[in-house]
Amino acid sequence: MTKRRITLAVLSVLAMSAPAVAQTSAPATTVAQNDEAKIEALIKQMTLEEKVTMIHASSSFTSGGVKRLGIPELMTSDGPHGVRPEHGRDWTLDKDVNDSCTYLPTGVALASTWNPKLGYAFGSVLGSEANARGKDVILGPGINIMRTPLNGRNFEYQSEDPYLISQMVVGYIKGVQDQGVSACVKHFIANNQETNRNTVDINMSERALREIYLPGFKAAVTVGKVNTLMGSYNLFRGQYCTENDYLINKILKGEWKFDGLVMSDWGAVHVASEALLNGCDLEMGTDLKMLPNPDYNKFYMADSALLLVKNGKVPESIIDEKVRRILRIMYRTHMFDQRQPGSYATKEHAATALKIAEESIVLLKNEKNLLPLSASVKNVAVIGMNANRKNSMGGGSSQVKALYEITPLAGLRTLMGDKVNFTYSQGYKIERKADADDQLIAEAVAAAKKSDVAIVFGGWTHGYSDYSKWSDNAFDAEGFDKKDMKMPFGQDKLIQEVLKANPNTIVVLIGGGPIDMTKWIGQTKAVVQAWYGGMEGGTAIAEMLYGKINPSGKLPVTFPKVLEDVPAHKLGDYGNNLHEEYKDGIYVGYRYYDTYKVQPQFAFGHGLSYTTFSYSNLTVTKNSDNTVSVNVTVKNTGSKEGGDVAQVYVHQDKCSVDRPEKELKGFEKVFLKAGESKVVKLTLNKDAFQYFDEKKNDWTLEPGKFTILVGNASDNIKVKGSAVL
Repeated sequence: MTKRRITLAVLSVLAMSAPAVAQTSAPATTVAQNDEAKIEALIKQMTLEEKVTMIHASSSFTSGGVKRLGIPELMTSDGPHGVRPEHGRDWTLDKDVNDSCTYLPTGVALASTWNPKLGYAFGSVLGSEANARGKDVILGPGINIMRTPLNGRNFEYQSEDPYLISQMVVGYIKGVQDQGVSACVKHFIANNQETNRNTVDINMSERALREIYLPGFKAAVTVGKVNTLMGSYNLFRGQYCTENDYLINKILKGEWKFDGLVMSDWGAVHVASEALLNGCDLEMGTDLKMLPNPDYNKFYMADSALLLVKNGKVPESIIDEKVRRILRIMYRTHMFDQRQPGSYATKEHAATALKIAEESIVLLKNEKNLLPLSASVKNVAVIGMNANRKNSMGGGSSQVKALYEITPLAGLRTLMGDKVNFTYSQGYKIERKADADDQLIAEAVAAAKKSDVAIVFGGWTHGYSDYSKWSDNAFDAEGFDKKDMKMPFGQDKLIQEVLKANPNTIVVLIGGGPIDMTKWIGQTKAVVQAWYGGMEGGTAIAEMLYGKINPSGKLPVTFPKVLEDVPAHKLGDYGNNLHEEYKDGIYVGYRYYDTYKVQPQFAFGHGLSYTTFSYSNLTVTKNSDNTVSVNVTVKNTGSKEGGDVAQVYVHQDKCSVDRPEKELKGFEKVFLKAGESKVVKLTLNKDAFQYFDEKKNDWTLEPGKFTILVGNASDNIKVKGSAVL
């Protein structure tokens, strides 16, 4: 039984001071007002010491409660794509507990579906399982901008584009919170690298902040109504993000009217007075130096906070406001009444994980229709450790203990049974220092020569689940960034040699983002990006390769040819230990590649299908309120049922400030049978045409002509229209 469930038995104290929460369908405003009255009644009964107990951690994943008043500990848990395994105060995993959960595809995979409905389904599964495990807050989603492909946590995040993030994050949050559990959007803000994340001071223009880095968080707060938010480790303009007056007090709680809880990342508080005064409500973390018995009263927002109040340096009203926000979240997550029960590791949840994995796979290249594989293909060489490797327990804080995990090799064998002879070769070793292993390559080449088709499963890895070994191969993992974009473990040589042995070689990439393909991309006919697909990822890959499903995923991030083409590296000073200037400004991802005419390997929004689509009959209508209605007919012109994403970009023909060549401002995913067509109807609001004017310090819609571009990738525009605003 969890601590939260146990606490329900001692709530009679609270009942004496305030009425029980009504179980009727009273208007939300009335319920909220009733809750606020109860909160104020509780605060009045609390001593200063009890209040301070609530604003810092009480164990590795809980914050303090007040037993005397029936206030439970707040129970949090990672992670963004599955409830983290249970572990004790010393961070060692618990034994003999039922914490094997549904392992969902990671954040970048979810975003590559371009399907907000799946965002809600994803959140619903996560929230339900967190609820079933007695968690009150699930620490996700992560939505930091993918500014550099080297970021070790890109796999957790979603996109380089703020609009796509904004559309996907809202569904995720509502899905979680509709299950009675609070979501926690993170990391606020500019946690775009793991290298030096605790020390780097980020500086960017106000325009870049407003146009690129804030919109996803704003959508999470103002549209998704997220209950909690986590600050990031890094500094922003000279002040740590978790205790940053401008970010938290002025923007988040001031401009956006956020009334929820701001918590620190684990160990991200540095100055007690600044944390207290500048908006941090809850300090989380564990001082690893104090293990196995840390003293949580030694936290900045513990004894230090108590002393600051008693000495008159911090008003007690500041502490009251933090407690008020924590209690508000407790009421919203039904910690003082009976929360509807969740469900755990069900077949229905696994089916959702499979559906997301299926729609996430991106077919990058498919010359001569090598894919899907035909029934006549009887002998297939399956090559590479990523074909037979499980990923759920890697990656750092987002690791989950999967109920089961289907690898690509297992998925292929299960799908095709004895109809196909699959020969597996390891191909390479997952060791950071490993170079091409001639013996393993020779075995793979021999298998490829004897086969009709070879499939090389390569890409990145999460690293070991053992924390002590992360640095050995941490490519997609918290705490580490990649050193470059080059394929590790001698994979380039492996792929080149296999291609020589069998020209019908398919490359399937596992991982959290782009990788340098320049040494072999010109020789291979088919390339697939499969991300980290969750517990059913191998099933989805097998289905896609054999045409049981038609790929419909689209890249949520540009794949550059080489690292030197990335604006954060070409224009900025990524990796500076003390201070990093975001000189790339608003030109992140495709905004840079399109505007500066730099050809990527694969463009933002790119993704092929086993069928074809046409776009026609575009109409662009300006409405009286400066919104624009965009209608376009999408038709499946091929012979197979399939899905495509109609992407609407906006270009301002003339402007007094520099603007990107185009920006995504609308999209819709449609599924059509062969020969079927549909009119996609989208409305572009006023903000689709605005930019942030640094002179006015406000959003501006500069009158003029705007070109509306519609296609199924940022580099594949099918039809154009215009509107004068």
